[in-house]
Amino acid sequence: MAEQTTELTAEQIAEVEARRKEQAKAAWQNVNEVARVVLKKIRNAESQFADLTNPEVYRAHRELLLYIANTVCLAPQHRKFEVDDNNRDVLRFLLYYFNNCPLAEEVFPNKPYKLHNNLLIMGNVGTGKTMLMKIFSEYLRATKNPNFFENVSVTQMTNYFTMHNNIDRYTYNEENNVGFQSKPVNICLNDIGVENRPFYGIDTRTIVEDFLHARNEIWTMTAIDQRKFAHLTTNLDLKKLKETFSDDFGRLVDRFKTYNIIVLKGESRR
Repeated sequence: MAEQTTELTAEQIAEVEARRKEQAKAAWQNVNEVARVVLKKIRNAESQFADLTNPEVYRAHRELLLYIANTVCLAPQHRKFEVDDNNRDVLRFLLYYFNNCPLAEEVFPNKPYKLHNNLLIMGNVGTGKTMLMKIFSEYLRATKNPNFFENVSVTQMTNYFTMHNNIDRYTYNEENNVGFQSKPVNICLNDIGVENRPFYGIDTRTIVEDFLHARNEIWTMTAIDQRKFAHLTTNLDLKKLKETFSDDFGRLVDRFKTYNIIVLKGESRR
């Protein structure tokens, strides 16, 4: 028995084609609406940062930073913040960096620094690494900058571990999540790699390693405009840092590539 085929009439073909065009039109309208929402979010995010490409705006924020350094951070020590050849360009870079200003990537033209990378500030004891991050933390808090971060010491994080048997507060912050969405915050962990000592059945290096692994995952799994940072300071140079956190797979050492590695030179400022 021969198969019967039903051919569409010209009217039916025209009707199908019209329906496809309507579906395509509706799809593009939906895509454009979503794109407008995303663009609005991006522009709102950008509006939260000062435009430091304007030289006068940059100078105003630099003076504010120094004012906060002297009246908030260093006032208890009865000393003034010193700007010299060892930190002048670093200050400039960090002001641009924390305000998402692309000029940051031009301060050290021979370095592959990027706005979306974390910070790793290294230098000898007393060169001002931790104080510098405390000053910027207060500056970002005062200006309500989204890049504001909390300063945390390895000792503080270890103490938290002894009380809670985890470091969730400094990594995914699941305790404050909504549904399955974790709530990590920007953090600067100070003085990593200085010592490794047993602490209630676990050593500090293991805790720091867990922190670094978790924060790298957080850094890689979010969009650049939503990325949460985990900055670091250390007294170790890059060679000793790699030796301290080496493993069989080289994972931690490789992840230091996601950091802008800044060396703070000079003698002790204490």
